[in-house]
Amino acid sequence: MTLRPPVEPMLAQAAESVPGPAALRAGVAYEQKLDGHRAILFTPAGPGGRVVVQTRRGSLVQDRWPDLVAAAETQLPHGLVLDGELVVWDTEAGALSFGALQRRAAARARGAAALAPRWPAYFVAFDVLQIDGEELLGLPYAVRRAHLEALFADHALTAPWTLVPMTTNLAKAREWLKSWTDVSGVEGIVCKPLTSKYLPGYRGWTKIKRRDTTEAIVGAITGSLTHPQLLVLGRHDSTGHLRAVGRTVPLRPDLSQQVAEHLAPAGPGHPWTGATFASAWGSRDVLDVTLVRPELVAEVSADRAVDQGVYRHPLRFRRLRVDMGVRDVPPFGQGPAAVAG
Repeated sequence: MTLRPPVEPMLAQAAESVPGPAALRAGVAYEQKLDGHRAILFTPAGPGGRVVVQTRRGSLVQDRWPDLVAAAETQLPHGLVLDGELVVWDTEAGALSFGALQRRAAARARGAAALAPRWPAYFVAFDVLQIDGEELLGLPYAVRRAHLEALFADHALTAPWTLVPMTTNLAKAREWLKSWTDVSGVEGIVCKPLTSKYLPGYRGWTKIKRRDTTEAIVGAITGSLTHPQLLVLGRHDSTGHLRAVGRTVPLRPDLSQQVAEHLAPAGPGHPWTGATFASAWGSRDVLDVTLVRPELVAEVSADRAVDQGVYRHPLRFRRLRVDMGVRDVPPFGQGPAAVAG
């Protein structure tokens, strides 16, 4: 059977730590997890067809990636379906950029070609679902991986095509999670059973993101001073201005009570007076916040998804650092204070 878009991708469930020796005995592959956009790429069955790029939700967006489509037309064989991650390189910053990826993903056909020279796209392949028009979903992961590696070798594929690093060595996977996540664009690892079939829509893989423990200043809350629901956090920039860096997930009742005991209402001249805060990164929905005196320091756990100093995902509140002053908090735009255990 020939695969046609849309194809629902296989998914991963989140976990807090790398599966241990028991999982290793069962046979597990560990792949680096990139911070990009999930995509499935289809090449035509024969001459005259078109390359198709599908998002995780099934939208067809090849008009937004003309550089990738042009490369696929000249470098990839017919009848191929690849699963992977779209990432974008910022040529000015010399690093992968999620913000630039968002800009390119939102561009219409006319503007997409103009953005490509500054922000070229790369496709990081981690699975092959079809070769020469023959679908491979029922084959074990180990066999599909061998086909994928052979594809890269036989066609001497280079940029914009990248083969995601993979290992079956548990110690190496843990080292990746510890050190490679310091590299821009790498946020964790994905664990995949070597014998697993590709099951569209099924969460049969496991993803582990590196999380760091760090500090930020409580500048606002939702809820009330006596029953805060979540915290809006900030850090001072080089000019001394308090810049918002993110928000926490909703607080547990015991943690809410702990925070409430130390909150004080904001006085005149709060740096966030008149500001609005999105309910989620990239969202237009606005939080209903109460400003508080920006004197409390919160210890939080955060993943590596940071864009221009702002955390894209909600932070996990751990505790108040009553032993720290706001001047002890890392400045805006700087890295975490310590790696979470």
